[in-house]
Amino acid sequence: MLHLRLIVPADTTDEVVALLGSTVGTAHLVVLPGAARSPTGDVVMCDVAREAGDELIKALRRLGIDRTGAISVENLDLTLSTHADKAEREAPGDSSDAVLWEELTEATHEESTFSVTYVSFLALATMLAACGVMLDNAVLIVGAMAVGPEFGPLAGISTAVVQRAPRLVARSLWALIGGFAVAMIVTAGFAWLLDVFGLFTRDMIDRPRPNTGFIWHPDWMSFVVAFLAGIAGTLSLTSAKSGALIGVAISVTTVPAAANAAVAFSYADYQQTIGSGQQLLANLGGIVLAGTLTLLLQKGLWRIRRTRKPPASTPGASVRA
Repeated sequence: MLHLRLIVPADTTDEVVALLGSTVGTAHLVVLPGAARSPTGDVVMCDVAREAGDELIKALRRLGIDRTGAISVENLDLTLSTHADKAEREAPGDSSDAVLWEELTEATHEESTFSVTYVSFLALATMLAACGVMLDNAVLIVGAMAVGPEFGPLAGISTAVVQRAPRLVARSLWALIGGFAVAMIVTAGFAWLLDVFGLFTRDMIDRPRPNTGFIWHPDWMSFVVAFLAGIAGTLSLTSAKSGALIGVAISVTTVPAAANAAVAFSYADYQQTIGSGQQLLANLGGIVLAGTLTLLLQKGLWRIRRTRKPPASTPGASVRA
């Protein structure tokens, strides 16, 4: 279940209450006249089945509540109510398949911001991967992959394409391209500094590296892995499965490829630079393509599912966690 808290102008309250009351899947409607002070208005609250949430939020935005008042939504971890059970039975579709597009757009918008924190994490991940590349240490590579924040703008691009939001596409592309550019420049300087101190040498980049050599040898399997990871990552965002997203982060070689390209470039090894760049592009392209197709498929399937009413079940209290 989702909990909606609305601040509604007094002259719109009746219309909003009528909308909530007529929406299949809602329960626990509460109206507090004049309770809101900034902005002024009435506070209206209700719980709604997740599968009915997206359409209800869209309807509230069509009424302009997001402009004249406020719409706040939060997930309920525990609901004990026969009214909630009835609302979930009546709501079309299945809550596990429902996508809150406004929530997804907001989440990817925050993760796709070219900020100091974002660039810092990406640069640190790339430098950590550079150490893994030079030492041929797979553990460091995995650690760097987990630290990298690049899936945010990749998901932002996919979401923006499906939602037809060109501004979010531009914002996500800027975060992705600009972030990797800064991270790779910083990593090249980092490699030069460690070379000065004798911690990195030319021999380290030229010698055989059985544990990390795959990073600059892209093939079709690189794209396949990135494609599968893109599907898993997108599903993890739409279903709030953060553990799956961590698994995605350590399955693709975006950050290690950028690190290898930066280090190789600093030693004028352009063959490795080109190979690493191809690996990076294959992974980024595979994730974006998979994410976009996954969201399009989810959107299409949900339109079909929500037209089918689930069979009624025996009323009774339940626990949802």
